[in-house]
Parts: sequence; C-alpha cells; structure tokens
Amino acid sequence: MNRLGYSPDERLMPYLELARFESAALIQTFDLRYDLISALVERWHPETHTFHLPCGECTATLEDVALQLGLLIDESAVMGVSTIAETVALCYSLLGAPPNDAESKFTNFRFSWLKVNFEHLSINVTE
Repeated sequence: MNRLGYSPDERLMPYLELARFESAALIQTFDLRYDLISALVERWHPETHTFHLPCGECTATLEDVALQLGLLIDESAVMGVSTIAETVALCYSLLGAPPNDAESKFTNFRFSWLKVNFEHLSINVTE
C-alpha cells in the first residue's frame, strides 16, 4: 500500500469554503491499493463507461463522488467564458510569471505549468 497526501495551503481555504469545496480539500491522505485498481481496470468497458462486475454493471456517477466528498452538485456550476484579450499579460500580472510559448493560450493552459511554478508558495505571497 502507498500513502499519498497533501496539505492544502491555509490561504486557499477561504476560497474553497466560498466555493463550498472545503471538504474535498480536507482529504489529507489516502491509500493506493494497486491490486484493487488493477481489478477495476480489468473490468472497465470504455464502450459503455461501466465496470462489469459479478453482480452486474456498475459506474461511478457524479452523485457518488458528491456523496463521498461531501460536495454540492445542485447549485450553479463554476464556469464561464473568458473574453480576456491579453491572457499572457494577465497571467504575468496575477502570478508574476508568464507561461512559455507552448502554454500561452488559455485554451490549452496546462496545470502542469502551474504545479511546476507554484506548487510551493512563499510565505509572503499575496491573495
């Protein structure tokens, strides 16, 4: 068994609470059971998006995730359309670092770039 986990930055918690996602952020560690993951992968059918188990077909729904994590799924979605013309300039003004050329369009903005550049925030970072 492998233990994975993280500690959310306390400065993020007010924003997660505002979005009502604080319960998901409080999941600190979890166990990875490779034997169980392998068993599920073997039973996954991508054509129907279901697991074929001895008891019948099964799939994880949004409601299942919401119940497990305590998230609300019956309110407004967090989404929108961006009309920002200078995305690189905005990124630099908000984050202090522009994405590289391969990551300069927000249509394909990569979380990997955010993680590499901002995984560990300094103590004096502003909101």
